[in-house]
Amino acid sequence: MGIWQDLWRGRSADFDSGSAATNSIELTKRNRTVSLTKQGAATGNLRINLSWRMRTSDIGGPQRGSLLRHPFRTFKPEVVQAHTQSMVNVDLDLGVMYELKDGSKGVVQPLGSFFGELNGPPFVKLSGDDRFGSASGETIYVNLDHREDIKRLLVFVYIYDQTPAFDRTHAIVTLFPSNGPRVEISLDERHPQARSCAVVMIENVKGELIVRREVRFVYGFQAELDRLYGWGLQWGRGYKSKAAR
Repeated sequence: MGIWQDLWRGRSADFDSGSAATNSIELTKRNRTVSLTKQGAATGNLRINLSWRMRTSDIGGPQRGSLLRHPFRTFKPEVVQAHTQSMVNVDLDLGVMYELKDGSKGVVQPLGSFFGELNGPPFVKLSGDDRFGSASGETIYVNLDHREDIKRLLVFVYIYDQTPAFDRTHAIVTLFPSNGPRVEISLDERHPQARSCAVVMIENVKGELIVRREVRFVYGFQAELDRLYGWGLQWGRGYKSKAAR
């Protein structure tokens, strides 16, 4: 019996470890902050990734039957189909408003081709613009070796063009430090008319890099996020060049 008990305890420990086993930290309404400094993750390049997929309830995914009739179905993952242009015309974009210690402010985003710079100010760079929700999504890099030059960074997501669809997509913003666990923030709240969302704030607080979950949806665009967080930038209407698939 001792052997079976040891095996059972071992399996329980695997499940109890949760985030440690998957090497991730999920920021939620209850657990909103994490210190990159205390995680030993405040150096090197921080990779910020946006990915999304269609919600299965919106693309005619199969409905699960009764667990009494099909008890093992609870262990079977749902099939999630990638979205296509015919399902919904949605283009989620990832951006960062930055404020440096010297007082300079700006934005890094696909709209207007503000791609930033990694090894010089603002030490934030967008790798490219994913318009179709590919597996790799969109990625922004932050050079944390220059963390002393950074005052605060607001990571946000907005919907380009005419289709508000946050309620029809399941979007995740993930922070991948050069060391330590990744940090995940899910945009899973239903805001059908929202066009922008402030996802996470990264602040240099007395030399400590703090990541704080925001997930605040607004019905306007970047200018409304700017007013909400007091950035003080001047905004104009921007456009993208036509993309080829």
